[in-house]
Amino acid sequence: MTDKFEIIITTLFGLESLAAREVRRLGYETTSVEDGRVTFTGDREAVCRANLWIRTGERVLIKMAEFTAVTFDELFEGAKRCEWSKWIGKNDSFPVKGYSLKSALASVRDCQAIIKKAVADSLSTKYGISWLPEDGAEYRIQFSIFKDKVTLMIDTSGEGLNKRGYRQISNIAPLKETLAAAMVELSHWKFEYPLCDPFCGSGTIPIEAAMIKRNMAPGLSREFASERFNNIGSDIWNKARDEAKSLERNVSLEIYAYDIDADTAEIAHNNAKKAGVGEYVVPRIGDARKIHLDMPYGTVICNPPYGERIGEIKECEQLYREIGVNFARLDRWSYYIITSNESFEKLFGKRANKKRKLYNGMIKCNLYQYFGERPPKKL
Repeated sequence: MTDKFEIIITTLFGLESLAAREVRRLGYETTSVEDGRVTFTGDREAVCRANLWIRTGERVLIKMAEFTAVTFDELFEGAKRCEWSKWIGKNDSFPVKGYSLKSALASVRDCQAIIKKAVADSLSTKYGISWLPEDGAEYRIQFSIFKDKVTLMIDTSGEGLNKRGYRQISNIAPLKETLAAAMVELSHWKFEYPLCDPFCGSGTIPIEAAMIKRNMAPGLSREFASERFNNIGSDIWNKARDEAKSLERNVSLEIYAYDIDADTAEIAHNNAKKAGVGEYVVPRIGDARKIHLDMPYGTVICNPPYGERIGEIKECEQLYREIGVNFARLDRWSYYIITSNESFEKLFGKRANKKRKLYNGMIKCNLYQYFGERPPKKL
């Protein structure tokens, strides 16, 4: 089947433009880019390719309908009008979840129940049966209601796209893979020169950097919900996976993953090996306040601790002062540092060339971007 439909990529706030750029790289045109989502038109192959390739998005969803509803009757009728049978078979299960913000229909639980009943009625009518066993493939229905605008979708990803499959062990506060990938993309790191993460933790930033420069599809080592969809089929998925494998490239990379704790540095290295980039990520034990990098050019990308309690905040502020002194020695390097501390520039001792608001989970942060000297092109 070659029919086209709308596909939505959900994102963390602040990453929409990056996800839109990824969609265009895959050869699709975006139809809208708004807070937390990017929409484009594609087919079943596009569902597979988006799940495999999108680094900075959270989920790939098939858009079923969009309408306004201020009463439960309007919500029911709007949901029932959808062609659910185009995707969901008479034996398939269809759990429903979602959210409602700034809308007349404020009860999420009631909206969930009404949409579930509307879908069941639609499928019962289509298949001419009164009871749906729901013992087949799972099609998770998601809804969003924002300012009375209802969007109904089918989740094709299952677990979020950040679940790459390589991070089996992590430190206490791991950076989300999608955000780490976004930081690397925003850095415009030239892979001919070294990259260093002096707060590597579970290794997410170095691993994502290596995967990006090797053009490794981030979803290649995991499974997706839509692999069990009857009307996508294994042939389409196999084709998308074969394409992804064929596009990987071998490049020379110099990536250093530092952590003050030896066990954590080892975790980062093990995760890198599981991701298939172990030979590109060099684990090192070191204190970010003291590490010395003798290469003339390079890029630092890091997620230092923010501190949540008063004592921790004071410790973090002192840490920012000390890394500011140490990083000042890297006068030709670029550095990209994410933190929620609004006084970071003052503590670090240098004003950023550029700031970008990003969200690390629910924590509002800034990515402080310091541009070093442009390195010469290597022959």
